[in-house]
Amino acid sequence: MNVIGNGTRDGNGTRDRNGPDRLPRPARTARRPGKGTLSERRHRERAPLRIRLRRNWGRRLRRLFYAFLTLLATLCAAAVVAYHLTSIPKPHPETVTQSTVFLDSDGAYLGRRGPVDRQDIPLSAVPRHVQDAVIAAENRSFRTDSGISPRAIARATLATLTGGDPQGGSTITQQYVKNALLSPERSLSRKAREALIAIKLDRTRTKDEILEGYLDTVYFGRGAAGIQSAARNYFGVDAKNLTVAQGAALASILNIPSYYEKAGSDPKVTAKLENRWEWVLDAMAASGSITVKQRAAARFPAFRFYPPGETEGQRQYLIDVAAKEAADRLGITEDGLASGGYSVTTTFDLALQDSATQLVQKHPGGKGVRVHTAIVGMVPGDGAVRLLYGGSDYARQSFNDAVSGAVEAGTALEAFSEVGHADEPLSKLLKTAAPTPLNLASAYAAVAADGRYATPYTVARITREGRTVYQARTDVRQVLDEKEALMAGVRSGAGPTPVAAGSAEAKGFAVAGAGGGITRRTVWATGYDRRLTLTVALFADRAGSRKGTAVPAQLPNEPSPTDFAQRVAAGTWEAATKGGSKSAAETDAAD
Repeated sequence: MNVIGNGTRDGNGTRDRNGPDRLPRPARTARRPGKGTLSERRHRERAPLRIRLRRNWGRRLRRLFYAFLTLLATLCAAAVVAYHLTSIPKPHPETVTQSTVFLDSDGAYLGRRGPVDRQDIPLSAVPRHVQDAVIAAENRSFRTDSGISPRAIARATLATLTGGDPQGGSTITQQYVKNALLSPERSLSRKAREALIAIKLDRTRTKDEILEGYLDTVYFGRGAAGIQSAARNYFGVDAKNLTVAQGAALASILNIPSYYEKAGSDPKVTAKLENRWEWVLDAMAASGSITVKQRAAARFPAFRFYPPGETEGQRQYLIDVAAKEAADRLGITEDGLASGGYSVTTTFDLALQDSATQLVQKHPGGKGVRVHTAIVGMVPGDGAVRLLYGGSDYARQSFNDAVSGAVEAGTALEAFSEVGHADEPLSKLLKTAAPTPLNLASAYAAVAADGRYATPYTVARITREGRTVYQARTDVRQVLDEKEALMAGVRSGAGPTPVAAGSAEAKGFAVAGAGGGITRRTVWATGYDRRLTLTVALFADRAGSRKGTAVPAQLPNEPSPTDFAQRVAAGTWEAATKGGSKSAAETDAAD
C-alpha cells in the first residue's frame, strides 16, 4: 500500500478519505453559523414595515419633487418664450371708431351720430377724483400691481374647468386688454394670452396710458363707451365737469352697466346703485382720495331720465340738419362725419326746443287728420337758428316740416307786396308760392334787421380732439333798404314787440293763412324783435289712396287753428325771452 501524505490508498490506488490524518467532514445538512436558506435569510434581513414605508415615501417624495422642479422649469421656460413671442395687438376697429356728438349753444348734449357712442379724451381731461373713483371700484391695487391678479386668474381658471359661472375680478389692465385688444371668447388659452399681454402692457406702458385707454373704451351702459360719452348720457356734461358724486356714480355703474343704466328711472335699480356708490366713496375716503369733508358733503346725484322721454325723439330733426351742414362745411360725407370723433356745437337752444315741444303736443288733432306744426326761431341779422321744431316724433316721421315742408303761403307774404326792390335771396323767396317755414322766418328776420338778410345756419363750431376745425362766419347782405323794411314791418303788424311776458295772447304776431273761413289749409303766426324772429306754421294731411302716401287736408276747427298757433307762439316767445337769445358771436364770447 502506498502512503501519500497523511492519507492512504487502497489496493486500487484510491485515496482513503477517512485516513487517520483527516477528521470526518461534517454532514451536508449541518449549518454554519449565520447562514441559512435564501428565504430564511431574506426574512431575517427585511426591515420593519414602518421603516420600509418611510424609506419608500421618501424616495417617492424626492422623485415627485424632482418632477415638480422639472415641470416648473419647463413652464417657466415656456412662459418666458411665450412672453417674448406675444405681441401687443392693435385695438379692435370698433374700439377706435368714434362718434360725433352734437351740443346745443350752451354745450348741453343733444345726441350723436356714429356706430358707437364713444369719444376719446386725454386722461388730463378726466378729473383726478373720477380716476380715483374708478380705481376704488374696479382695481384698488392698480397703481402698484403688475397688470394681473393671480388670485382672480386662478378663480376664473377653476370656474372654466369646473363649468361654473364666469368669474370677474380682473385688473383694470386685463379689462382693457379684454375689451379693446382681444375677442370676447371665453377659454383658458384666451385667458392666458390676456394675462401675458397685460403683463407686457404693464411693463411697456405707463399706468396713466393704460388708465386712459381703459376709460376711453370701457362700457357704461346706455350705449355709451368711454367716460366722455357716459358723462353726457347720464348727466348731460363733459367728463371734465363731473363732480365727486357723479364720478363715483359712474364708477359704480361699471360693475353691471346693463342693469344700472336705468338708474334714476327705476327705483329698485337706483337704490341698489346708491348702496354701491356709498361703498365706492367710503373706499375713496379710506385711501385718502377724497377728504372726510368731501365724503360727508357728497349727495347721490340726479340722472338724466332713461329710456329717453318724448322730447328726445324730436331732437333727431335737429341732428339731421346740423349733421348735413357740418359735413358740407368740412367737405366730407355724413358717414365720415359720424365716425370722425367731432364735437359739433350747434346754434340750438335745447331748453327752448323742449318748451316748444311740450306746447305743440297739446294739440288733439282731428279724426283721420294729422296736424303738422312747424316752428322756427332765428336771430335777426345773424342767421343763427335757435329753434327748429320739425315734427313730434322722428321715429314715426323723419320728414322735417320746418325745413322741407312746402305749404301754401296765402297771405303770409302780403307784407312784402309793395316792396319796390328786393335783392337775392329775398327776391326769389317772395316769388315762391309755397315757402318753407324756415324761409318765411328768414324773410321776417331781414325786416327785423333793417333789411339785412342773414343766411340761416345751425352749426356754430366744430372741434376735434380739442382743436377747432370750423368756426361759423355769418353771411349777411342788404336786401331791402331800411325804409322798405320798416314799411313791411308795419304792414305785417308782426313787430317789434310781439308778446308781453305772461300774456295769453299773441298781440304783436301777424296771423295769416291759406283758405278762408272754416276751410283753412294753412295757418301762419309770425312775430319778431331785434333778438328773435319766430314763425309758427300749421297744416294737415290725411292718408292717401295708396298705402304709405298722404294728401293735404283741411285743418280741424277744434281747437281753432289760428288760436292754437297764437298760443304756441305766445308760449314759445315767453320761454325764449325769459332766457334771452344769444347771437353766435355772444355764444363764442361766452365759451
